[in-house]
Amino acid sequence: MGEQLITPDVGLFLWSTLIFLTFFLILRRFAWKPILNAIQQREAQIEEALKSAAEAKDEMAKLQASNEALMKEARVERDAIIRQANEMKDKIIKEAKDEAVKAASLEKDKVMAQIDAEKRAAIAEIKETSANLAIEVAEKVLRKELSDKTAQESFAKSVIADLSQN
Repeated sequence: MGEQLITPDVGLFLWSTLIFLTFFLILRRFAWKPILNAIQQREAQIEEALKSAAEAKDEMAKLQASNEALMKEARVERDAIIRQANEMKDKIIKEAKDEAVKAASLEKDKVMAQIDAEKRAAIAEIKETSANLAIEVAEKVLRKELSDKTAQESFAKSVIADLSQN
């Protein structure tokens, strides 16, 4: 019994071959083409997915490069805006300082002119007061010393001539 399983039988071999060939032809006729078509479709889908993935990868690389370029451009623009703002700030500060110096100078000139005017007025008042005082003193001294009216008149004329020259 153990030997029969190992020894091939010609009839069994022929029937097995015939069944295999029949099954193979049936599969080839009805199942082989749809299976190959499905495999080819699946292969085409995989290739299309790989192409799409490669295109998406390329697009992502382009977008990343574009984003980096935009970021660089934005940094340059930001730096330019900051530089311009600093220049405007410095200009405004300089103008404010110049205006303050100018206003202080004008105020100083006004104060100096006012001091000068008050000084002149004070000197004029002092001159007038001292002139009046000198006239009073001279009048009293002359009344006492000159009793003669003609001498008084000539002396007054000489004093007026001296005052006219000063």
